[in-house]
Amino acid sequence: MVKVFNYVKQSIPYLILVAVTMPIVLMYAMLFMGSVSRSLYGLVPTEIKFENWQFLLTGYIQAPGTGTVEAGRYPNIYLVTFNTFLLAISVGVLEVLMTSLAGYAISRYKFKGRNTFLTLTLILHGFPSITLLIAIFYILRVTGLFDTLLGVILVKTALELPLGIWIMKGFFDGIPWDVEMSALVDGCTRLQAWWKVIMPNVKPGISSVMIFAFLSGWSEFMFILVFIVTRGYWTLSRLVQAMIGEWRFVDYGMLAAVSIYYMIPVVIFFLFFQKYLLRITIASKGVV
Repeated sequence: MVKVFNYVKQSIPYLILVAVTMPIVLMYAMLFMGSVSRSLYGLVPTEIKFENWQFLLTGYIQAPGTGTVEAGRYPNIYLVTFNTFLLAISVGVLEVLMTSLAGYAISRYKFKGRNTFLTLTLILHGFPSITLLIAIFYILRVTGLFDTLLGVILVKTALELPLGIWIMKGFFDGIPWDVEMSALVDGCTRLQAWWKVIMPNVKPGISSVMIFAFLSGWSEFMFILVFIVTRGYWTLSRLVQAMIGEWRFVDYGMLAAVSIYYMIPVVIFFLFFQKYLLRITIASKGVV
């Protein structure tokens, strides 16, 4: 009886995990089946078809209910994919560069108002970005960056900086001063010591910031919807919204195929880099 009780006790976490994840698994299974077949109850295929994936060959999405491409209705899928990658990669690179410099300065230099600056940075991260839409719109119009991907990239990077600065500061705090002092004694300048000695030791932090920034840029929707007018600058999130939000018939099979296409790069990216996300807890040791 004791063995049975222990077996049941050990099985409880797995039963809870299965109960929680099963609806999510079924949802994605139904999404996939809807993209490649006509199915009964969303899971039992009755007719296999791949018409919904024709956009991979033509580059254009078919008009709902017609089976033909309607010129000018949706932009080229590969152009939209390029815009999405450009946004995600640019936000990631800019955020890593800026947070690395800012986090290093806050970690290594003692200056008046340092703790106040850190507190305000954290408050800024918790400030809802949607409340700044009008102000950001005005700034982008004045600077000529409205309806450009560059404007969205700069806005997205600026709003993501506070969290990245805190993360990088924690990793820099974990590097002993002796390591940096050794480089300075050997003749390195402060910038050379930062680049050649400190940065290689905070690769997990760089990876964590890059992952968060990439995923945030990849999934960005609100700023694209508000600040992008030209269809040539659409991203995949805006394309999916256009397919859902039209007043005419929505082709759910086509929508499922495009949604899976939108999701696959993120899944692959996460599978390769998820181990770095686990190391982000190291940063909490040095956040003061």
